Amino acid sequence: MNKLVEFGRKALFYVRVLSGYEERKIRNYRLLLEKRLQEAQEKKAALRRLPEQAVLAEVRQMVEQMQSLNQKLEETETAIEEYFKPIDNQAEILMKMQLDGEERKMKQMMQAMKAEALVEKAEAEKNANAHHVETNQHNQEKEASSKQQPL
Repeated sequence: MNKLVEFGRKALFYVRVLSGYEERKIRNYRLLLEKRLQEAQEKKAALRRLPEQAVLAEVRQMVEQMQSLNQKLEETETAIEEYFKPIDNQAEILMKMQLDGEERKMKQMMQAMKAEALVEKAEAEKNANAHHVETNQHNQEKEASSKQQPL
């Protein structure tokens, strides 16, 4: 009887194969396996992307923090510049006053030097005239003494 049952099973299998039932069943099973495999790969890819997304989210957060810090820094710099603006203006006024004072001193020194140069020039001319007068007198005395000696 076992042989008859075995023969019946084989015959039924052949009928299913020849009719295409087994082929459809195998094809459906293969499609089901492919579908499960594809879903598993998609889940795997999604899991791989999770760390990337987490890193990207952290990077975005860090960039936002850096931008907010940069903005605060710029605001602080502007506030400091506004705070020191009157001091800078006063320092500029002081510098101008010092430069004007130094310029006046230089002009006074230049005028004093010019006056001194004029005085020295006048003295030099006076000395030159005196020397010229002396040489003239000396020459006249020589001429006068030379006129008196031949006698």
